[in-house]
Amino acid sequence: MAVRIGVPRETATGETRVALVPAVAEKYAALGAEVLVERGAGQLSHIRDEEFAAATLVDAAADVFGADVVLKVDPPSPEEVAQLREGAVVLGLLQPYKADDSIRALRDRKITSFALELLPRITRAQSMDALTSQASIAGYKAVLMSACLAGRYYPMLTTPAGTLRPAKVLVLGVGVAGLQAIATARRLGAVVEAYDVRSVTREQVQSLGGRFIDTGIDAEIEGGYARELTDEEKAKAKEIVDAHIVEADAVITTAAIPGRPSPKLITADVVDRMKPGAVIIDMAAEGGGNCELTRPGEQYNHKNGVFIYGPLNIPGMMPVHASDQYARNLMHFLTPFIKDGELQLDWDDEVLAGSVLTRDGAIVNQQARERIEGPGAPTPAEPDQATQEIEAEGEADENVPTSPEAPEARDEARREAEAGGQAGGGTQPEPPEEAPGEGPGHTDVPGEGEPAHDAPEPDYAPGEEGGAR
Repeated sequence: MAVRIGVPRETATGETRVALVPAVAEKYAALGAEVLVERGAGQLSHIRDEEFAAATLVDAAADVFGADVVLKVDPPSPEEVAQLREGAVVLGLLQPYKADDSIRALRDRKITSFALELLPRITRAQSMDALTSQASIAGYKAVLMSACLAGRYYPMLTTPAGTLRPAKVLVLGVGVAGLQAIATARRLGAVVEAYDVRSVTREQVQSLGGRFIDTGIDAEIEGGYARELTDEEKAKAKEIVDAHIVEADAVITTAAIPGRPSPKLITADVVDRMKPGAVIIDMAAEGGGNCELTRPGEQYNHKNGVFIYGPLNIPGMMPVHASDQYARNLMHFLTPFIKDGELQLDWDDEVLAGSVLTRDGAIVNQQARERIEGPGAPTPAEPDQATQEIEAEGEADENVPTSPEAPEARDEARREAEAGGQAGGGTQPEPPEEAPGEGPGHTDVPGEGEPAHDAPEPDYAPGEEGGAR
């Protein structure tokens, strides 16, 4: 019997994305899966119900949550988890660093859940990296928002009345979102400067036509991450970067660290020195913001005329392509384990072992487990069989304890990589946020599309915030 894949309508406030698009639904159906979609699930992503020709539309959310596999954008609420059948699989941006109520509910319901934020940084996982796909969209949109608020042209223009100078845009943090922001601002004709504590990003900035701000400090360590700056180094870097901030027409900040407050890169005294009409787009608002004066979710005019905007869930502002890219990320994660119409989870697979959040009544991810259950919480035992099959009826073969993979080392590295774009210093190990940097980062230079797959880890974390978002 075919494995049933359910896609509910997202209920989180302000969420416009959906975890499935018609083209991907057809691919699941071609593999022998039965796809269930709640009516209206794609409405806010501008997808009509009738476009899901390869899926079965259902009126009740309970029918979708009763599937063998449930695909989500945001973490399921405790109420939604209660509708899941015991032993079901949930896949999505589950916010393992802060969605404690959801994680507890998934544990208690014995749900096997996979958080895309926990994906291991390996080449094979790049196509599954939702943090990167969403961060790229966010970087693009952030520049458009800054242009709308700037009150001036971005490109240089020669008119009968005279020549207009191009706008100066400063990007703080050169991860996936930062690289896309640089590329987009350059396409609009602005003069672009960028800063990152990792000097290795210099070439990436220059390859996109930007100017790298050199502070004379190299904080890069093994693996492409950044070490904590000394107080002296922080002071030196701040003095140099502040001088560029006050001269910019628009500043876009991207430094977000999963599970931690966003580092403060722009202090109130520096904002006071900025010119009237300048714009700050704080992409790290979900973590409190990179600017001391950011009000998450608000756009306002500071007393000196500087516009400060801390948007939330930026990818959700472009739901068409955000949903398309996200649905494909989920597809690349899930389809290798659908064989002959059945879901067969191979627990020896590095992707599964690294991204599992809960399984068999236990929280597998160590960081989440210790935060929720305390430092003394026992580590889940290793599984006693390599694979778990979910038959069409939706019954799991066996309930096997989960692998103790996804060690704290990986989580720490992931958080640091995520902070790769941190402009003021700070340790940068990694999550997956993708890293949204890869390797520390996928570097696909984002000139015409998404950042390349050798690019730095995304500096923005989408789904936590929206998670990267």
